[in-house]
Amino acid sequence: MGFNNVSHILFVLQLAPSLPLQEDFVYHWKAITHYYIETSDDKAPVTDTNIPSHLEQMLDILTQEEGERESGETGPCMEYLLHHKILETLYTLGKADCPPGMKQQVLTFYTKLLAHIRQPLLPHINVHRPVQKLIRLCGEVLAAPTENEEIQFLCIVCAKLKQDPYLVNFFLEVGVYPALINGVYVCLFQNKLKRPETRSPGGAQEVKDNGLAPDTGQSHDQDQDEAQAAASGPAPASSSPASSNNNNSDNYNLVTSLLNLTKSPDGRIVVKACEGLMLLVSLPEPAAAKCLTENTELCELLTHRLVSFYKALPQSMDPLDIETVESVNWGLDVYNLKEDAAVFTGKRALISFLSWLDYCDQLIKEAQKSAAAVMARAVREHFFMLVMEPQLMQTSEVGILTSTALLNRIIRQVTSDALLQEMVYFLLGEEKEAESAAAVSQNPLRHRLIEHCDHLSDEISIMTLRLFEQLIQKPNQHILHSLVLRSLEERNYLENKPQEEREPMENGQPHDAVDLEEDPLFGDDLSPDGRLSGSDWLSSSPPLSPDHSKSEGKTEVHKIVNSFLCLVPDEAKSSYHVEGTGYDTYLRDAHRQFKDYCGVCQQWDWRGHPKPLEKCNLDIPFFEGHFLKVLFDRMGRILDQVCLVLHLECFSSSPYDVNLQVTAVLSKLSLLPHPHLHEYLLDPYVNLAPGCRSLFSVIVRVVGDLMLRIQRIPDFTPKLLLVRKRLLGLEPEGINVDHMTLLEGVIVLEEFCKELAAIAFVKYHAAASSSP
Repeated sequence: MGFNNVSHILFVLQLAPSLPLQEDFVYHWKAITHYYIETSDDKAPVTDTNIPSHLEQMLDILTQEEGERESGETGPCMEYLLHHKILETLYTLGKADCPPGMKQQVLTFYTKLLAHIRQPLLPHINVHRPVQKLIRLCGEVLAAPTENEEIQFLCIVCAKLKQDPYLVNFFLEVGVYPALINGVYVCLFQNKLKRPETRSPGGAQEVKDNGLAPDTGQSHDQDQDEAQAAASGPAPASSSPASSNNNNSDNYNLVTSLLNLTKSPDGRIVVKACEGLMLLVSLPEPAAAKCLTENTELCELLTHRLVSFYKALPQSMDPLDIETVESVNWGLDVYNLKEDAAVFTGKRALISFLSWLDYCDQLIKEAQKSAAAVMARAVREHFFMLVMEPQLMQTSEVGILTSTALLNRIIRQVTSDALLQEMVYFLLGEEKEAESAAAVSQNPLRHRLIEHCDHLSDEISIMTLRLFEQLIQKPNQHILHSLVLRSLEERNYLENKPQEEREPMENGQPHDAVDLEEDPLFGDDLSPDGRLSGSDWLSSSPPLSPDHSKSEGKTEVHKIVNSFLCLVPDEAKSSYHVEGTGYDTYLRDAHRQFKDYCGVCQQWDWRGHPKPLEKCNLDIPFFEGHFLKVLFDRMGRILDQVCLVLHLECFSSSPYDVNLQVTAVLSKLSLLPHPHLHEYLLDPYVNLAPGCRSLFSVIVRVVGDLMLRIQRIPDFTPKLLLVRKRLLGLEPEGINVDHMTLLEGVIVLEEFCKELAAIAFVKYHAAASSSP
């Protein structure tokens, strides 16, 4: 052929109109089917054929067609694909993997089709049926060469369901029922009989035999049942998949396939599978949530893996390592085994455990409400109760310390409401009635944890106190009710007897009461030296309304503040000798923390006034509750705590550390905006019933003991100042100072009283500003 002839042919081709899209689409599809009819070599890989190119061209044509038409309008190419059940045929070819590698090509085609076509395809029976069957092929073999394509396909299906959650009903396989899509009933199963699937090994011959009537993935009997059900007409609109038979463990194959892929040795596949599950659990459809938790192994996977990671941890770990290891994110778990081992033994195992815990927490947080409750309960039963509880109840002090530190880290990390609720019930029980002294051991774990706040080992005491400090800051009302509020509900810590029935009075008060008015420490005529320098903040207090001045549970704020500030005698004060240890810092911190607490507690309907006395049952014997009892007992020993140190290399403590932690927990409780707790912890003038104690009365007894001891220690104030400077790093460590535990306890006591004064002042102003 000469050059001129070739040029003429090219010119004619340029002028000739291109084939209509439908003809072009049919041409590419027939080229694929002709391959199976004409080929005699079914062993050659698919990449050696033109099949991938034809499939790509078909996708391009479908995308182009949709772009040229009105939104939502189905073009002739898409009609052809649906009418001729091309996806069914491709599924059959992919299942047979003929030629080798065809499954990969089919998965890619399905993925791109669902991703690139904007109109809803899944409602079409000739789309969701083959999609459902292709889903079953995913995750069958771990580390399969098609894993990457499988996870991409599953994730795009999950994304489509997230866009239109009702479509998930097409993937539940809980019986034959119609689904209402845009007002039109669409039967979930085809309405005509199909040949049973050929189970013999595939290859090109099987495809030739099946032709364009592809495998349905079901038996002949199933198809007959479907046809009979369809012939009986559409079911009522109220039909729900939830009412169908849910006993088949394989009826949510999308979840099953993703669960299988979470076991892949490829970390990237695992993360994508976890992301897919995250999308599915968040779907609001009740039938899907029920099927997810009852007919899949999702709960088993979550708890089994959590238990496995926990059991891989070393039996003994430094609590400091557990507390300070970097925060983890389940999807960004990048690590280096060599570097992790160099930091501390068990770091890799710890990060793996915390990472999976983070995933469980986030999954439950995103899940539909009923599904979240079931998953959280599974974690409680299979992890907390079966694994953690024996660890916390053991007698080995090193084991107790490690497990308590891990529990503290778990509490800090959990953010989902459902998992937090189950964890709280596990730790504290579900009881809501008031505690009695005889029933404190009714819940063994709760009793043991609270007792550990006063353990012979300071390390265990400190770690358990930190655990409770972390716990009471969580946004869960049952925590505070269980630990403190249920004991204060009836206000039966108040004196209830008429004046004539009360015990003999001494100086106008019961003989065992704290005589505040007669004590010069608490008089109104305070000397300037008795107050802190720069005390202009007192004059800025708003005037009390008549309702506030004498109402029950309310005492003038300046009296309360002065009661705490002047509680420690002058010779036992050392903060005014050191710059930067003033009261202002506590005021700023109290303001910020109280604001945070109010934000957490505002949903709990804690009213601003105490329960009226006439509605309280003051005749019930008062018991402060196990938790407050242990805290008050430790507070009463603040000047002479005993130190017993475990033999751990990097974690040591002292009575000073214990005292700091005890006061930290009590200050957190004092910040809570509950009127009974405020009255019981922060009102020095509350009229206590005989035999009852409050935080203030405990501190008063400590101060009384201190004043006796001061007389027996020479150079008490200089020694106290020296110890304070050493604690602040202002003085180098030198010779040992006598009575170190006592001196450190006095410093903690002084700071604690300033903190309580600041909290009382901030809470008063918040109440005054919110009053009408």
